[in-house]
Amino acid sequence: MRLRELPGGRELLDLARGRDDVELVGGAVRDLMLGRDPRELDVAVGGRESFPGAASIFARELASRLDAASHTIEHERFGTALVVWDGGRVDIATRRAESYPAPGALPEVHAGTPEEDLRRRDFTVNAIAVTLDTTRPGEVRAPPGALDDLQAGRLRVLHDASFLDDPTRLLRLARYRARLGFTIEEHTADLAAAAVRTRALNTVSLARLGVELRLALSEPDIVGAIASIDDLGLLRALDSALTFNEPVTRHALTLLAEADGDTRPDLLLLTSLFTPGGYPIDYEGEERDREQAGWLLDELEFLATDRDLVVKALTDGPHIAFGLLHAQTPAEVHRAAARSSLEAVALIGALGTMFAKSEDCAITQGARRWLTELRHIRLRITGEDLLAAGVPQGPEIGRRLNAALMRKLDGELADGHDAELVAALAASP
Repeated sequence: MRLRELPGGRELLDLARGRDDVELVGGAVRDLMLGRDPRELDVAVGGRESFPGAASIFARELASRLDAASHTIEHERFGTALVVWDGGRVDIATRRAESYPAPGALPEVHAGTPEEDLRRRDFTVNAIAVTLDTTRPGEVRAPPGALDDLQAGRLRVLHDASFLDDPTRLLRLARYRARLGFTIEEHTADLAAAAVRTRALNTVSLARLGVELRLALSEPDIVGAIASIDDLGLLRALDSALTFNEPVTRHALTLLAEADGDTRPDLLLLTSLFTPGGYPIDYEGEERDREQAGWLLDELEFLATDRDLVVKALTDGPHIAFGLLHAQTPAEVHRAAARSSLEAVALIGALGTMFAKSEDCAITQGARRWLTELRHIRLRITGEDLLAAGVPQGPEIGRRLNAALMRKLDGELADGHDAELVAALAASP
């Protein structure tokens, strides 16, 4: 079984030996049957008498067999536990049944049969279980039609109230469609459209929706995932301020990929969702848009650092665009882009192409030059060199260093430490 070759698979099979209540389930089974490597392993364990603790007990036993750095995260309320280590993760759930006290509410869980545990899942292709017990290895259980749906590449809900019980499944529907390349079964598509039309997402906290949005932003093809979400009308349902322009975003990611170093494609895409009409060339209502973006990102529970970077990109955008549009020298390109994130500059570069309707527009050219060339130009001298040369401590140090850098960017200095020092010392007070 390929499971043994995956991170944690050998330890999982060894632990399940001799037990008839341990199954591999969900996305892990789906991916293995499709010939893909699962992102993580999902396991269901029995234990009606010890609900909800069976998952925690199994998780601790599994962690003890894994890398010494592995640890468990347990959620007693839902009968789940997570084993995490540097090499991977295993999600474990005690077999359970669920009921929803109100649309969009968190489920109430209790011990369930193996059949009930499969029926509580989101889509048929994620409701397939394979026994791990070595006495009957590979025994498959699945709801009616699940294996046919998997073979046909089709996403189908397990019951008509699925999207009303848990509207976050709408975002998962979009994400799985993009990642797997599956189609949405016709009745499921109708149910999804009805849930969007009746504002089912409004019954769910923005914090829970933020989890799903971050998962979409972690997909290998994040543009495809967000495009799928947008196609189902879910972005506008999340917030009317969110917009998505797929060609611009793909172009921006291409520009960002040309930059060497550590970049954040997810942050670029997140920023793009908040760019209002006319941004950055004809941009009105800046303060209102920034406040709305900051509030929504807080409610979605994005990291404060990411929130601040998005808001700063929205603030900087018009200034970057104006500066790049009018830049005549490398130093002026530097002044336009240097104080902003690489993601913001790449996005402005792509938007410049859209407004100018030309790949050769000054904004795009300037952004590309900054990302690929100019940002790597550095001085060899430092403030210590200027102090040693008699320049007093204070803002004058930074001003002189910047003056020398501008001349170096414009090709006015001979190469080397001495030429930079002379230029810095000669800078006008």
